[in-house]
Amino acid sequence: MALIKVLSEIAGNVWMVEVEAGAQVAEDDTLVILESMKMEIPVDAPSAGKVVEIRVAKDDVVAEGDLIAIIES
Repeated sequence: MALIKVLSEIAGNVWMVEVEAGAQVAEDDTLVILESMKMEIPVDAPSAGKVVEIRVAKDDVVAEGDLIAIIES
């Protein structure tokens, strides 16, 4: 099993958190939705696995490269 770090590709605000720690996700499932310049940008799971940790909450501000979640595949 490998731990996969899911990073933000853009700077923005956390608009919605779609999953909780412990959830099973499939590849491309949406974990978090970011809002940037009035656009909604989904942050998807890069592979199937179990969400070990979500590092953001609704209304948090994230920068490009910030850790969003950790998935165990």
